[in-house]
Amino acid sequence: MYYFSKDIPNALNRKEYYKKDYFYSMILVTGGTGLVGSHLLYFLLKENKQVRAIHRKSSDLQAVKRIFEYYVTKAEAETLFNNIEWQEANITEIPALTDAFKGITHVYHAAAYISFNPKHYRKLKKANIEGTANIVNLCLANSVKKLCYVSSIATLGTPLNGAEITEETHWNPEEKNNVYAITKYGAEMEVWRGTQEGLDAVIFKPGVILGEGYWNSGSGVIIKTASKGIPFYTDGGMGVVDVQDVVKAMIEGMHSQEKNTSYVLVSNNIKYKTLLTKIATRLHVKPPKNRAPKWVLMLFSKLDWLISKLFGTRRILLKATVNSLYTVSNYSSSKIEKKLDFQFAPISETLNRVVDHYSIES
Repeated sequence: MYYFSKDIPNALNRKEYYKKDYFYSMILVTGGTGLVGSHLLYFLLKENKQVRAIHRKSSDLQAVKRIFEYYVTKAEAETLFNNIEWQEANITEIPALTDAFKGITHVYHAAAYISFNPKHYRKLKKANIEGTANIVNLCLANSVKKLCYVSSIATLGTPLNGAEITEETHWNPEEKNNVYAITKYGAEMEVWRGTQEGLDAVIFKPGVILGEGYWNSGSGVIIKTASKGIPFYTDGGMGVVDVQDVVKAMIEGMHSQEKNTSYVLVSNNIKYKTLLTKIATRLHVKPPKNRAPKWVLMLFSKLDWLISKLFGTRRILLKATVNSLYTVSNYSSSKIEKKLDFQFAPISETLNRVVDHYSIES
């Protein structure tokens, strides 16, 4: 395991793009009870930053403390956790959010609503687009020095002839984009609008984030699935990145003089079969051996849709999910590697750490 907080002083000596005023800042974090936000809070607090984090009334604040315990003892985690200034606010509710911005100099916006179900489009639009617009407007109104926004590789387009996908692979509104991607792209447009009005901002587009602590969502579901020794795999692949690398990039991006730009965060492009096999091997269960034809999952998706219509149940297998399981994309993070002299953790180290934590807790 590596702790990148030690890298920051080294980077300070190596580069001259860190802003001094960041070290005397009051930081606001949105999405602090999520995967990225909770790990971000830990590393900000380890750097002795003054941090305010907003949360919804229903948020599980104790989940954040449990994330801290992956890094330090329970006593140390408790001390760090108590240094957070928690404030109840929702990014879609302006009055409470306005109050949360008092005295803030820098903002990390990691809050988002995640769903690929077309039925949730209004909720996605409300949280991702309107919520981000509120963050941007309050950053401008309060003369915030810099905004860091966590977007997604879902906002990138499809290249021709299987070329690498970079920050220059622009969004194509004519493609069959899923509702999550549409609203995350809309959120990015709000950030870019803010930069035109004088706000300094940096956008990060991570792939599938591998990290511990949230086993019932995101990559946690992949690990849980692999732990059962499933026999089937699909032909697709995905771009993955360590949650610690995401946080490291966010902090370095906020320190740096780089502004009004975006970065892809993908450490490895990996096939589903390879990823599931690596996880299964680490957990000492059988890896997948049989290829699942796409038409079979499409059939299950249609049956799932019919059952949800008849009985009002929650969708389990969306068409967008099936398509993604058979899509192979090749992402490049060369921009951040060159611009910020950034190095990603080896995927073997990431998987060993995360899977071992899952094994201990399961």
